[in-house]
Amino acid sequence: MEPLGPGDPIRLGPYRVVGILGEGGMGKVYLGRDGAGRPAAVKVLLPELADDPNLAQRFLREARTAQSVTGSGVARVLNAQSEGNRPWIATEFLAGPTLDEAVRRYGPLGGDTVRALTASLAATLREIHAAGLVHRDLKPANIVLTSGGPRVIDFGIARPEHGLTLTTTGQVPVTPGYGAPEQVLGRRVGPAADVFSLGAVLAYAASGQRAFDGTHVAAVQYEVVHGEPQLASVPADVRHLIAPCLAKDPAHRPTPEQIEAAFAPPRGADRAWLKGPIADDIARRTADAKRQTALDGPGAGSGSGSAAGPSRRRLLRGSLAAGGVLVASGTATGSWWLLRDDTRPLPAAGPARTEQPMSLSADAYGRLPTPLWGPLPVAAQAVDGVVTPPLPLLDVVVFAAKGGGLAARTSHDGKEKWRLADVSPKAGLLALPDQGFVTADAGGALLGFEASTSRRSWKVAGADTGRILAADESAVYLLTRDRRLRAVDTRSRKVRWTVRLAQGAVQGAGPLAAAGSGRLVVSGADGDVLAVDTSTGDTVWWVNGQAKSAVAPLVDKDTAYLGGRNLSARNLADGKAKWQADETEHGAQPATADWGPVAPYGDYVIGVHGSALSWARTGTGLPWSKVRGGKGSLPNTLPVVQSRTVWAVEADGSGVSAYSAEHGALYWTVAPESQGPWAVSGAGNRVFLVNDGKLTAMPTVD
Repeated sequence: MEPLGPGDPIRLGPYRVVGILGEGGMGKVYLGRDGAGRPAAVKVLLPELADDPNLAQRFLREARTAQSVTGSGVARVLNAQSEGNRPWIATEFLAGPTLDEAVRRYGPLGGDTVRALTASLAATLREIHAAGLVHRDLKPANIVLTSGGPRVIDFGIARPEHGLTLTTTGQVPVTPGYGAPEQVLGRRVGPAADVFSLGAVLAYAASGQRAFDGTHVAAVQYEVVHGEPQLASVPADVRHLIAPCLAKDPAHRPTPEQIEAAFAPPRGADRAWLKGPIADDIARRTADAKRQTALDGPGAGSGSGSAAGPSRRRLLRGSLAAGGVLVASGTATGSWWLLRDDTRPLPAAGPARTEQPMSLSADAYGRLPTPLWGPLPVAAQAVDGVVTPPLPLLDVVVFAAKGGGLAARTSHDGKEKWRLADVSPKAGLLALPDQGFVTADAGGALLGFEASTSRRSWKVAGADTGRILAADESAVYLLTRDRRLRAVDTRSRKVRWTVRLAQGAVQGAGPLAAAGSGRLVVSGADGDVLAVDTSTGDTVWWVNGQAKSAVAPLVDKDTAYLGGRNLSARNLADGKAKWQADETEHGAQPATADWGPVAPYGDYVIGVHGSALSWARTGTGLPWSKVRGGKGSLPNTLPVVQSRTVWAVEADGSGVSAYSAEHGALYWTVAPESQGPWAVSGAGNRVFLVNDGKLTAMPTVD
């Protein structure tokens, strides 16, 4: 959830507005609470559209349409009004991820769960059609998974069954890949159009792959009308049931009643939403909604408009935080250390928090946390003092396996899911924007894989991969075996460009890089930083002597954050400095102290500065909060931020400490009896540790 901005309403009818849930083409959706503290999702027509009487009428028609469906499979409409020339609709708040979010985060659903999903959605379509309506926009993003089962939302383009499709050429109100062929062609549609959409939804839920895809919208729509659905990744036991739903001729598609009978789930399958990672997600969202609709305590619904500063600060982003990674060399001996430290707190309006299902209570200081699972002796040992960081993606954590190659364990219970023997983890293991990952084989070929299934998506044999550096939506950037910088286009599967770097930049462990918004920022072993245009490989800007050695840069939106002799925020496009933090500004560190790489955390970045863990505001570099290491100096490694916890490797690799991300207090230090360096990563509110060939999953503090 996003915090409210200057133009957002504080109150809509009986609802106090406490945060932004999302925004679409016509409206913005807020989380509201009534006088009794009950949550509601309040959708408001965008101001720039409110003056159009046709759009305003269509917006309020959505409420009347949804109210005519009384079954339990849709979100209940609570209220609808036009206030200050801004129409709004209040529906019950559904605590849970959309089907789209669930599949992207946790992987395809199992066969029994797909059957339970299908039976529920078919019953809901039956109720919608019984009310004389056609939904017309059934898609994964319009299905919310709740503890009571799937719920269908968004009746924005729903119409009576006998209605005509109101459209003009090239403006078909349908989501590409999910709308039926008759919708794409602008023809009259009936209930069978929703059945086609259901088939496309089920194919995605069962495989994680869209049944109709293409490089652009027109290509997708062409496949819907003329092509065959891509169902090879759909498990065979449900594939033959889904395929009839996707028939081109509406008359050849089954009815919702027939679908409900064919997909009858086994006993207990309808409880799929009460266990596992999706259930954890639902429980977390439910708890968050209760917290956020009761932030101001008694009298919150009185309409006074007051709000406590720290409480309002917690109205923050609710999407998955990107998993950070850190690695450190050294030895680790001893046992669990449960330490508490008196530290200087952050300002009252502390950094943003993320939210995920597995967490401990915030009173966890000094408590021995039980690992979620592990330690398991399944990981590869360090090579030349370096451990390949584990990579959490979807429902698995991928890691360099004992005995060679890669393996994946399910993130929630640590059970092995797959192995890849013929890959070379030492070349690198990196997440791709599509939730897949990239690595290489011993011959230097670049390989793209699906994370949940390990199915190879593509291969570029001529990449000559030495070490993978970074990736963005269209390319992977790597250092070749003869130490050149190369971009490999992941769409054309060809080398896009190759350039030479300075000899000093490619020594030892250098360079390190990050990509985003058309730039690849490279920190060389010689301490210089350059940014190249990702389309051409041309150098766009350069910073001499930023660090003593390579320090991993952070690219976040339009800004590059560079560690080293100082912490510098630079405009990503042209390299112009936005601000620079000198280590002596607060007198907490000696003049020789350097900054390590930084990780994003809401309105802050967090990094290791000398012997301290330090926070800096992204807009100005100020204010600062510095926390000394729990067991001495912290090495210059990337902190991992999950939920409200920051994890950092201690001096000499003697352990990994967990700190409060909001006020810096030390929760504990993990220091089992072992030898060798550490690798740490995090995602889904879990933190994964590799040390001495053992893989462990740890909880975070929320």
